[in-house]
Amino acid sequence: MRVIIPARYASTRLPGKALQDVHGQTLIQRVYDRAIASGATSTIIATDDARIRDVSETFGAQVCMTSTEHRSGTERIAEVIEILGIDDDEVIVNLQGDEPLMPATLITQVAATLAQHTSAVVATAMHPISDQAVLDDPNVVKVVCDHEGFALFFSRAAIPSSMRTKASGTNSELGYRHIGLYAYKAGFVNYYASLPPCRLEQVEALEQLRVLWYGMRIAVCEASEAPGLGVDTPEDLRIVRDIIDANSKLDV
Repeated sequence: MRVIIPARYASTRLPGKALQDVHGQTLIQRVYDRAIASGATSTIIATDDARIRDVSETFGAQVCMTSTEHRSGTERIAEVIEILGIDDDEVIVNLQGDEPLMPATLITQVAATLAQHTSAVVATAMHPISDQAVLDDPNVVKVVCDHEGFALFFSRAAIPSSMRTKASGTNSELGYRHIGLYAYKAGFVNYYASLPPCRLEQVEALEQLRVLWYGMRIAVCEASEAPGLGVDTPEDLRIVRDIIDANSKLDV
């Protein structure tokens, strides 16, 4: 298993977020450390920006420079696979460069899920939603699966619905939040990148819908450990800084 971390400098809501300080380390180093803790055979940072490359090399990361024209992290990873000549059968885990609180156990779990579901070309993860506001939040991606654990659809809308149900006097699970962590074979990534984007992918702004559109399967595991907050906005960054600061004080 190799972990590849796509990281770009440009970000509409938080420019330069990969290089933001998070309790004494850059955000990208925090993410890199999560990948190293997973026991991956190698971890590669894929970027299109020399500033990210230079900082990453100071903490010993392997960096692969890629085009500025990619529309998604998966397309950036496809270029890394081509540049490095990675074998088609190697398992690649796509860890997004803004996930400093991603559990290392979940990285290995999605790779194991891919191995267990031989009819799937992609494996990913989900976590139960119990808060109506989270279900209704378009920034939170939701997923519905069939009885075998294969994805039926991903959406920013509340799916299967926003109706509240009761179980034993408390709110039951309302749905599942998709965790943006992917495992796939290197050969599939190249094939995926060759496919034209589909209409649903463009409407939802969710690249994984391209896989379903072309009739392929995505295996989804329920996360053994819930991931922490990803960083998309300045407020997210503040919260993550507070969490890491609090945890560091507990370790003293």
